[in-house]
Amino acid sequence: MIEIATIARVLRLSINRPEKRNALNSNTCRQFLEAFEKAETDAAVGAVLICGNGSAFCAGMDLEEVLSTDQDELVGLHECLFTTIERARKPIVAAVQGAAIAAGMGLAANAHVVIAGPEAQFALTEIRIGLWPVIVFRAVARAIGERRATELSLTGRTISADEAFHFGLVTQLVPDAKAKALDVAQKLSGFSPVAMATGLEHIARTRGLDWTAAGPVGREMRAQLMAAGDFREGVDAFLQKRPADWPSLRTSSPD
Repeated sequence: MIEIATIARVLRLSINRPEKRNALNSNTCRQFLEAFEKAETDAAVGAVLICGNGSAFCAGMDLEEVLSTDQDELVGLHECLFTTIERARKPIVAAVQGAAIAAGMGLAANAHVVIAGPEAQFALTEIRIGLWPVIVFRAVARAIGERRATELSLTGRTISADEAFHFGLVTQLVPDAKAKALDVAQKLSGFSPVAMATGLEHIARTRGLDWTAAGPVGREMRAQLMAAGDFREGVDAFLQKRPADWPSLRTSSPD
């Protein structure tokens, strides 16, 4: 199951299957998807934090369930979950302590920011059971490059937190990943929701485009941001040396 908690404007999603090293089953995948979807439309949520209870972040899929579940349904769930980063318009922060294996590595790769502890380990181990990380490969390759993702998929080898940091999968390596990740998520949730959503949309819309095609998209989105009340408030707050009071938060908050 997923434990859900709200801390200020951060929605924390904790995988709570420590006896299974937080392996994902179909129910856990559904809970993740429901939480992500609700977060996207909830003005009270500024950022999402994902982590695991116990010694592991996520040890992959629950293999005991995989063979006994309708494959079409399971593949659909996985495809939707492991492309979350494509649709997310609110930042996702992952706190990785312990193992992030196979689907666990894919889950981390679907976060915008990955904070890891020194004991964290990452691997794409599907090849060891006669499988290939088809669904998570794209997100992992985007994070660390296709050549490295291919090598990890072929060998199934485990990499350390330090190596994952140098590869670019881990964005910060710290002693206490959960505490740092919450701090980062809280800071992100305090920025303009309009700027955050537009920025993540810009990344998604321009991915794969050349400079000529990406230019007009960027100019259009920049003009939208500069015409928005959040930008005007941000500039005023900066010049007046005070915290910004984002109009988008005021207008979306309940009376």
